Amino acid sequence: MSVHSEIKKITTETLRKMKFDKEKITMLTAYDFTTAKMVDAGGVDSILIGDSAANVMAGHETTLPITLDQMIYHTQCVVRGVERALVVADLPFGTYQSNPEKALESAVRMMKEGGAHAVKIEGGKEIEDSIRKIVNAGIPVCGHLGLTPQSIYQFGTYKVRAKEDAEAEKLISDCKLLEELGCFAVVLEKIPAALAKKASESISIPTIGIGAGPDCDGQVLVYHDMVGMNQGFSPKFLRRYLDLYSEITGAVSQYVKDVKSSDFPNEKESY
Repeated sequence: MSVHSEIKKITTETLRKMKFDKEKITMLTAYDFTTAKMVDAGGVDSILIGDSAANVMAGHETTLPITLDQMIYHTQCVVRGVERALVVADLPFGTYQSNPEKALESAVRMMKEGGAHAVKIEGGKEIEDSIRKIVNAGIPVCGHLGLTPQSIYQFGTYKVRAKEDAEAEKLISDCKLLEELGCFAVVLEKIPAALAKKASESISIPTIGIGAGPDCDGQVLVYHDMVGMNQGFSPKFLRRYLDLYSEITGAVSQYVKDVKSSDFPNEKESY
């Protein structure tokens, strides 16, 4: 039995206690009301409205094109479907990097208009002032280090990050900085498992891994990947729990056949 399974509403403090109690944290993405309702009912601790909506919902190659207005819309939809999970929303590219005032304005809009419980932003030392500004305004912030998709054109690749000593040392340093700045958690994406373990042990706030091994305090996956709605995307870290692409295309194909053959609707399905 989960230590925190009976909690009616998960908060940032709940996640901190889960780390302290050594109970793993679960997080999945959602971008709409119906999915959020199902994910929440399944017992996930936190729902992330990721800027991955740019990929799986809008068909973009990267996360960069999605706007703050679009992210606010997706967040509004998710919040209406959630009763228990902590709702964390990504601030999209360009809404917080340039200056702390813009960062705070973006975060306030996400909380006020979107209804998010917290925001997530990518980066460490380079966005220190923006994080401080948002946290000081009373808005919970989740950090994101390692592979940061909004910086993909700088990286030039989606390969594992922080394999070299210098980048690994910076990641540990950034983890400690995020904790000092008041972040309640940090996502670690596509880094060596040993480094993720070291990072998790070096800070008192939870780490949530994606492609970062088993020793993070929690795990996150993109819902569409986890249930197999996407074809052609199968990184090493992904475990598929369903093959919905085949199930759905099969169901649609059968529907088409039934309509074409006049089998649907039948007498029982008619008034």
